[in-house]
Amino acid sequence: MIEIRVHGRGGQGNVVAAYLLATAAFEAGRYGQAFPNFGAERRGAPVTAFVRIADKPIRRRCQVREPAFLIIQDEALLHVAGVLDGLPTGGGILVNSNRAPDEPGMATGHELITLPASALASETLGRPVPNTALLAAFLALTGLLPQQALVKALAERFRGDMLERNTRLVEQAADMVPAGRWQGGNHAART
Repeated sequence: MIEIRVHGRGGQGNVVAAYLLATAAFEAGRYGQAFPNFGAERRGAPVTAFVRIADKPIRRRCQVREPAFLIIQDEALLHVAGVLDGLPTGGGILVNSNRAPDEPGMATGHELITLPASALASETLGRPVPNTALLAAFLALTGLLPQQALVKALAERFRGDMLERNTRLVEQAADMVPAGRWQGGNHAART
């Protein structure tokens, strides 16, 4: 089982990102589980969502405390207390940022990959919602699920022009990260 924690702020599509990833798992013939954890329910407040993907039914129902990966939709959350908790040595962090991972202030002690997801979404969708771009990049990095499974999950939410734009965004974002970088290796699954 692979466990992923998604950190963002209200209004960034954090919860939708978790549900899309779990739905993509189902579309790929795997099991998926997603659920949010809210604090204050307002735009801009920190929001955490949890995703599990497995090849057999998922019986665990608690929050993800030791994720193999983090997806951070707001770079400002990168150094907030608790965000990196439980991430093992070798765990991967994908951050929505225009900055390079080696710039001052970005170091975390874990492998960090950045993607200007909000900027890509603004160009392609007309709104700076980073979730689709980050999910596409995450799937390209891990090889966990095929990109087409994400497109099928998006097709359950969008139609017509908006689906076409999201599909273009998936392709763009996937091409911007090193494919397979987090496949296998130190990025061990948690069971």
